[in-house]
Amino acid sequence: MSTSEDRAVDTVIIGAGQAGLATAYHLTRRGHACIVVDANQRIGDNWRHQYDSLALFTLNRFNGLPGMAFPGDQRDCATKDELADFLETYATRFDLTVRLDTRVTHVGRHRDGFAVETTTGRIACHNVVIAVGPFGRSPAVPECATDLDASILQLHSSEYRRPGQLREGPVLVVGGGHSGCDIALEVAASHPTTLVGRDPGQVPVSWDSPMLSPVMSLVMFVHHHVRTRRTPIGRRQRPHVLAHGAEMLRVKRAHLDAAGVVRSHARVVGASGGIPLLADGSTVEAATVIWATGYRHDFAWLDLPVLDESGWPREYRGVATDVTGLFFCGLAYQYALTSMNLAGVGRDAGYITCKIIARRPASQEIAGRAA
Repeated sequence: MSTSEDRAVDTVIIGAGQAGLATAYHLTRRGHACIVVDANQRIGDNWRHQYDSLALFTLNRFNGLPGMAFPGDQRDCATKDELADFLETYATRFDLTVRLDTRVTHVGRHRDGFAVETTTGRIACHNVVIAVGPFGRSPAVPECATDLDASILQLHSSEYRRPGQLREGPVLVVGGGHSGCDIALEVAASHPTTLVGRDPGQVPVSWDSPMLSPVMSLVMFVHHHVRTRRTPIGRRQRPHVLAHGAEMLRVKRAHLDAAGVVRSHARVVGASGGIPLLADGSTVEAATVIWATGYRHDFAWLDLPVLDESGWPREYRGVATDVTGLFFCGLAYQYALTSMNLAGVGRDAGYITCKIIARRPASQEIAGRAA
């Protein structure tokens, strides 16, 4: 482990998930000095700490990172632990410099570069890449959650692990995205389950269909090359995806119906007598409420003028528009719909690497002075 002494490096990458590691891979292959910092104790812990049954919704053939294919049956979907181990192996294979158990507490300007303050020391650098996940890691729970009766067990999806955690009686899952549908399908086997939230749509092919592989290849091609920030359809759809998520891939409406999940497209807007109240005026009796309502970015540690009024970074393809030398990787729809998963993050990492390398003369200058 590193000491608390000040260090200097060309580029600091914040986050050792797939986006951060892919960026470190590209930079290292180009001979550019970089260090990845991550608050977890092991690479991949963001995935290991999710609910037990979590699996990716893309096939393994699409889940590799630059320089390394995903192992195993290419027609399967990896479990969360398989992906976590893959990320750990990836960092080891390419000898990426990762400082774990290191939380970033402040990033601000320092001379003509940046100072990254962490729990294990201060790092001076010329470039910063923020790779902390597509939608952030701070659980987003509606304010109306406080209006529910105290007898109702409430869990955010980040706290849910398995049905055994839940109280006896009906369960309300709030949020119709991938996590919400996954959890509702699992919980319905042991609890009466209601799923509420906007229906994001679905890809019309079953995971056990012989047409899965060719259809998924077509879907991934469209997501990677057509639904981008450079096309009219991508620019039109991007705000919707950022607000509501992309269409369902693995879990389908038919799966939920067959499991007995009661579905409503109405939002939870408050409580009536302590019971969850929906926008259509109905209420849902629940012993447990699981908020599969996503995450928000918490950039309280980022002391730079880069966020818009909603708290989203002002960037294009991961290059900050207002702060030279600041980059992002792994944002939702950073360039294409695939930017949110392993299939697209390598391309995004390669793009920002080119932008970082273009600044290299100045980068070498600051590193030399710091040394």
